[in-house]
Amino acid sequence: MEPTLSKPKTAEQPDAEAGSSATTCSLPLDSVVLGDNCNVMRGLPSESIDLVVTSPPYDDLREYGKHEWDFYGVAWNLARLLKPGGVIVWNVADATKNGSETGTSMRQALHFQSLGLNLHDTMIWHKPNPIPRTHDRYEQAWEYVFVLSKGKPKTWNPIMEDCKLAGQKRAGTIQQDASGVRSEKNKGGAYAERKQGANVWSIAGKSETKHPAEFPQSVPARCVTTWSNPGDIVLDPFAGSGTTLKAAKELNRRYVGIEVNPEYVKICEDRTAQESLPLF
Repeated sequence: MEPTLSKPKTAEQPDAEAGSSATTCSLPLDSVVLGDNCNVMRGLPSESIDLVVTSPPYDDLREYGKHEWDFYGVAWNLARLLKPGGVIVWNVADATKNGSETGTSMRQALHFQSLGLNLHDTMIWHKPNPIPRTHDRYEQAWEYVFVLSKGKPKTWNPIMEDCKLAGQKRAGTIQQDASGVRSEKNKGGAYAERKQGANVWSIAGKSETKHPAEFPQSVPARCVTTWSNPGDIVLDPFAGSGTTLKAAKELNRRYVGIEVNPEYVKICEDRTAQESLPLF
């Protein structure tokens, strides 16, 4: 049920047996494919995906229909499928075992780097409504959102937010040169009405289906908005309840979902069949 990081398969090559049975095919756009994500992705064309937004099962915090999954196979396939300038958004967290956090999340990010991807940003999804627990540590109120890219991201549509000091006079910035002389730079002007948001997103958890690990649609919607454009292709290899796919559809992107649990495939199909409503 959890990925094993201590004994990786060869990350640069798919399994010989599985690879021999896979045949290259065109992308099954705007659909959810039932099957093991590694087997399905091996049959998809290289450099065909603009954006991956996914939240894989992490450690043993999430049940995934009792299905095991191969992190190294998933990572290799995602790196192969990504277009130059494409982005993977990898939402993950760690379990605590025997009094220690596992550190699986960061090891996964570093493995993506070993495949030639950039760790473009390490973002935080802050949950203002964490599940209350009784233990000897503060409540776990956030998860990693790793932003990995094949080279420089080709798309950047930042989420903007209101500036709290809008219209107020902006003070200068004090800078010191190599000789120790301090001077004021960038004097004058006023704060703008809007500014680019930060890399900590505070979004309350909210479920719309019976899926045990559904995340709020605002998370993938922001990712899809930021790192893709209308008409781009978005992949979620752990489609789950279809939240990423629904967000992609409502933002006028094409999508491909892969899901191993037939019950979840039905949820995905029902949600993506609903009438689209504007998210922003």
